[in-house]
Amino acid sequence: MKQIFFLLTLISITFVVNATPTKLIVRVKAKDAKFIGTGIGGAYIVIKNNLTGEVLAKGLTQGASGSTELLMQSALGRKQVLTDNKTAKFEASIDITEPLLVDVQATAPVAKRGAAINGTTQLWLIPGKNIEGDGLIIELPGFVLDILNPTTHAFIQQAAIKEPLELKVSLTMLCGCTITKGGVWDADSIEVAGYIKKDGIRTKDITLKLSKEANIFTTPLPASEKGTYQVTVYAYDPRTGNTGVDNVNFVIQ
Repeated sequence: MKQIFFLLTLISITFVVNATPTKLIVRVKAKDAKFIGTGIGGAYIVIKNNLTGEVLAKGLTQGASGSTELLMQSALGRKQVLTDNKTAKFEASIDITEPLLVDVQATAPVAKRGAAINGTTQLWLIPGKNIEGDGLIIELPGFVLDILNPTTHAFIQQAAIKEPLELKVSLTMLCGCTITKGGVWDADSIEVAGYIKKDGIRTKDITLKLSKEANIFTTPLPASEKGTYQVTVYAYDPRTGNTGVDNVNFVIQ
């Protein structure tokens, strides 16, 4: 029995010794924008063994969103480095003894769960062959769209409505990048619109325009009669296919 125990221990030690730490850097990039980093809560990364489902590493991307000039205003060539040591990333070190197929899932932005998008890809890890530099980049489509006014489930007194209610929304790129008129992310190229339902019946379509404040789109809200209202707002960029949606319910009594 002692010899068997010694042999099993030796095999176990050999297995541990032969396991090779292998580095994998994961970054998450917003479509038509920059990297998702600390400024908007980061992207949550989960790395799993494809065969067993075992979670090998997990955590948040941390760092900056990257260079606007490089990512958005330059003609990028093949093999061009897109990041530097400040650009947001999640870095994992995984001990493996042989090539391993892993699933890598990203969810972002973590700080805006209502707008968060999931993206998953796969790659082979090979013992000792680190994936560094730009690393594995997962691109996620979408916008962060938040209805700011009216507030959720607000009760508004009909007698207090002296002028049209204001519908006010905030819209940014998925990385938090700013949308302005004529800017890198041009408000004029994005359709921001929606519709109103009163007591469950769709009554009016609406279009929102950029205000004097970056990211903020507004329109008068044609709602003054007593009832239960739902407003749905969407953003759509026909050039990139980026979309975003938010809803709010309120009551006029």
